[in-house]
Amino acid sequence: MGTQESYEKLAAEQAVKQSRPVAASLVILLGLAALALGLVIAISFGAATISFGVVWEAVFRFNPDNPDHQVIRELRLPRVFAGVMVGASFAVAGAIMQGMTRNPLADSALLGLNSGAAFALAACMAFLPGLPYTYMILFCFAGAAFAVAVVYGVGAFARGGLTPVRLTLAGAALSALFSALSEGIALHYQIGQDLAFWYAGGLGRTKWEHLEIMLPWVAAAMLGAFALSRSITLLSLGDEISKGLGQRTQLVKLAGTVIVLILAGASVSVVGMVGFVGLIIPHVSRKLVGVDYRWIIPCSAVLGGLLVVYADLAARMVNPPAETPVGALIALIGVPFFLYLARNERREL
Repeated sequence: MGTQESYEKLAAEQAVKQSRPVAASLVILLGLAALALGLVIAISFGAATISFGVVWEAVFRFNPDNPDHQVIRELRLPRVFAGVMVGASFAVAGAIMQGMTRNPLADSALLGLNSGAAFALAACMAFLPGLPYTYMILFCFAGAAFAVAVVYGVGAFARGGLTPVRLTLAGAALSALFSALSEGIALHYQIGQDLAFWYAGGLGRTKWEHLEIMLPWVAAAMLGAFALSRSITLLSLGDEISKGLGQRTQLVKLAGTVIVLILAGASVSVVGMVGFVGLIIPHVSRKLVGVDYRWIIPCSAVLGGLLVVYADLAARMVNPPAETPVGALIALIGVPFFLYLARNERREL
């Protein structure tokens, strides 16, 4: 018994030693600097280019009679802040899922959470038109929770247990089912145009009221993620090691799942089906800062916001004044990345 405990403690110590706090601090600082630059550029560029001086005046000396100030305050500022929040939320949700399940393919989109939330959103549009956004976000949480329950239920009853590949396949099948149901609702109730925006994924319709409602949920979930970071590090080493070091693994997994549901559900309710952020960013963070989730989670938050802000900027510049869906641009990176990870996972099996 003593030998086992010593091994478990040694494994935990090795995980901490493999972390790179100096590198993590640099990633966070440089990421925040690049994010600040991206925010300024994203606010300035669009269908109409606005100078940096006008942007400064609109932020600090707002004139309601100036149309450029109105564009910045009412359209571009909520858009870029939503990009930061959504990118950080998807990235942290993916990091938590990958740490808890030890599944390198885990992501809220790949496991059906995003499609579950989007299906709930379609049902709200069809059956409860005019529903306040406060209640819509709750329905998105419920849809994401149902998707998680189904995916884990199907995977758990499969022969051989819940392997990473089975979990991903179950999520892909459920995502296809929810997408088909949502499209059927859209056709029958003639809400296809509104629903198309959510499925394409974009920040163009974000308003301040959305951010005001979303911010407390995301802030609380982020604080919860930081509080759980050490426990997730131990879970990522395996359930036996985590239990041996005194972790209540089931309680940690339940808390982590609730956090993921909040982050994914709130994000989908604002921007729709933007996938692969939670798949790509945690892998990049681990590569840069090691395996300690006390550093992976904050780095993922910064890099996730950075990815979505710059992807949204690129989406506006590809074919102006029309906008390319930001979800499509991120998918151009995410699909090859997913195939690369799936190939490696198959080799390990």
